[in-house]
Amino acid sequence: MPVVKVNWIPTENPEFKFEDNVIGRLKKEVWDADMAQLDAWLTEDFEIPQPSELGKANCYYQTTPHGKANEKRKKNDIVFVPVGCTECHGDALPPGQDVFQVSQFLEGVRRYTAKKGNEVTLAWPILYGGHPHHHLGMPGTIVIPQNILVEQIIAIMLGLWNDGYRKIILVNNHGHMYTLVTAIQEFCKRFQLPGIFQVFDWITAAREFYTPFTGKPDEMVETFTHAAESETSLGLLMFPEMLDKSKFIDRQGKPLIRPEWFDNSITDYGRPHQWCEGEGHNEIEMSATPEGVLGWQSLAHADKAKRPVVAMCKLLVQLIDDILEVYPAGTVPSAEQVTLRTSEEMAPYLKEPMSEGWKTVYGIPRVGLF
Repeated sequence: MPVVKVNWIPTENPEFKFEDNVIGRLKKEVWDADMAQLDAWLTEDFEIPQPSELGKANCYYQTTPHGKANEKRKKNDIVFVPVGCTECHGDALPPGQDVFQVSQFLEGVRRYTAKKGNEVTLAWPILYGGHPHHHLGMPGTIVIPQNILVEQIIAIMLGLWNDGYRKIILVNNHGHMYTLVTAIQEFCKRFQLPGIFQVFDWITAAREFYTPFTGKPDEMVETFTHAAESETSLGLLMFPEMLDKSKFIDRQGKPLIRPEWFDNSITDYGRPHQWCEGEGHNEIEMSATPEGVLGWQSLAHADKAKRPVVAMCKLLVQLIDDILEVYPAGTVPSAEQVTLRTSEEMAPYLKEPMSEGWKTVYGIPRVGLF
């Protein structure tokens, strides 16, 4: 039996290491960068911070003339769908905190790829999300039932696929990953369409840069928690005008059993449970932290957000390059490789939309059990 050996790149701190591959080396480069290099990447490559581009012409799928969007798609047919929510983050942060966190660093990725000549497409974000049980009741938190959110995401993916975007990446910034994974799996089982479909939980993907005890002057003091040091730092970096510093507070949740059983938001300690794999082990927010904050906002500083934001931007640029290297715009894995359909059956649906012989996917016969 072959033995799979993983090579690691050590850091100055023995608690942290990165895989010796493209992704690990990318993270190590960001890990080693000084503040001047981080600032250069942010301002020169990604032009962060910038005002939100949600209403700016030609920046999102929905704000770009369709003909122009089609021309961009012929060079890069990957679409990022930012996924946020509307929830209480205390009196100092806006309820749309998650939406602006994810959309504004994705806008930086879009700006970077535009300068490189293969601009990635951004769809407007999902503004309302699903929520775990312990969020219920908090003023400012708007809860979408899981089945409705799953169907909404499936419908969005199907519409994008029909318009030629067959590489769909849901970039998540909220605690409902289980819902997004369900949506992608259901989409693929239900429609059996070739393409590349991913959920990218950016907080987890950049987990090393939200971890205390890195030995860096800009390190986080606490691991990533809701509405606390990390999220407040992200807001201070990317949209400080939406924060009210006079309302910063420090609070802590209340575990009811030994807390070492459960990881925090970024699966940080390798504990037996992820944070979402249970209820009843902590008091709910309404009881323990009615202020809506689960940590220390007073520890926040914009500099602390720079390393994770740079890491995520660079990771997504690498993902774009890796996908397009194997499957250039207009191509996808064969139907036989990733679905129960045939290439012959899929040929008319994979044509350029509205071209001769093209068929809309909304008329495709179902296969399988779903």
